[in-house]
Amino acid sequence: MSPPAQPGVPGGRGSKGPPARKLLCMCSLSLCLTYLCYSLMGGTGPAALRSPAALPASAAPGAPRSPTAFPVTAAPRSPAGPPGGPGAPAPSAAPPRASNGSREGAAGAWLRTPLAPGEVIAAQSGAFERDPQESSTTDEELSRAGSPGSRGGGGSSTTPDYGEKRLPQALIIGVKKGGTRALLEAIRAHPDVRAVGTEPHFFDRNYEKGLEWYRNVMPKTLEGQITMEKTPSYFVTNEAPRRIHSMAKDTKLIVVVRNPVTRAISDYTQTLSKKPEIPTFEVLAFKNRTLGLIDASWSAIRIGIYALHLENWLQYFPLSQILFVSGERLITDPAGEMAKVQDFLGLKRIVTEKHFYFNKTKGFPCLKKPEDSSAPRCLGKSKGRTHPKIDPDVIHRLRKFYKPFNVMFYQMTGQDFQWEQEESDK
Repeated sequence: MSPPAQPGVPGGRGSKGPPARKLLCMCSLSLCLTYLCYSLMGGTGPAALRSPAALPASAAPGAPRSPTAFPVTAAPRSPAGPPGGPGAPAPSAAPPRASNGSREGAAGAWLRTPLAPGEVIAAQSGAFERDPQESSTTDEELSRAGSPGSRGGGGSSTTPDYGEKRLPQALIIGVKKGGTRALLEAIRAHPDVRAVGTEPHFFDRNYEKGLEWYRNVMPKTLEGQITMEKTPSYFVTNEAPRRIHSMAKDTKLIVVVRNPVTRAISDYTQTLSKKPEIPTFEVLAFKNRTLGLIDASWSAIRIGIYALHLENWLQYFPLSQILFVSGERLITDPAGEMAKVQDFLGLKRIVTEKHFYFNKTKGFPCLKKPEDSSAPRCLGKSKGRTHPKIDPDVIHRLRKFYKPFNVMFYQMTGQDFQWEQEESDK
């Protein structure tokens, strides 16, 4: 059941008719102008922001189109390997940068995080690139997840040999490093939920394999059970809303959001653990450190512009079908957030405070079975990494960069996540 619209927030959850559409148009225009001004300041020029008419005509005739989709342009990048190695970009793809604290030359281009699959990139690159940081899921793992008896598709137990495989009725679509794994593991404790443990990446990387392939990856369910999956990169993939809408227009969507500054640092920390040789966060975060221009083409920064991505989803799905979960409250009050998730999915509130134990060492809650005396099950060592120390001035500039986008996001969702208040308390 959707909560009522918040007083004083026109177009919030539960609102209908012209006021909601008016708010969306206003937010879209404001978002467009904000992003355009920042792009012009960054020296990319208006030509870098492609108009809707210039976007690929991938949507079916008559399908909704986003009126203000402004993808971030970026230089072509190599999907993997060091400069000069296989797949390294040509020198002309990444011109040298001035020595003002920014990256220089082709090495800098290689060290940039690739765009998520499906995002529109600069026309000269001619292709989409896979972001290896999004998931380590392989075809072999997906095949195992869809096989009988696999643990990968289970809820509170292994996948049964009875029932049938169905397309998911609910998806956790984002965001990366927001808390999606914690949410998935918590909701899988519910007996009426069956979720595949691996990330299928169907709507961004594997769409050409078809719906039958996607269905086969899902766990078997009984009548009345909900089939789910989570792939965080869907939220920033331009084609995902249209593709999901084509599968089932009543699909329920869950987005776990987190303070975008903290999320960006967490994203960088994950990359650093895999590529210790990358430049510092401070270097990667700026187009020009001297002028204080944030580099929004870096995915660690771009993903946190939630309003920009949400605007695309609202062309296909109403707010009543999207639940926004606070990544911060998922840590401080996991039972409270899970109550909202279960209500949204139409489930009985079975996952409660009895299912959680706060692990002080890791810094986040762990799951346990109330009837079981065994030790709580915590997320793996890849979760809860210690963040590197970041220059306070860089954090301050990032907060200023994100603030207008955060305000738009609050207006679009009808929810105040209080990220600015959280920062002022530090």
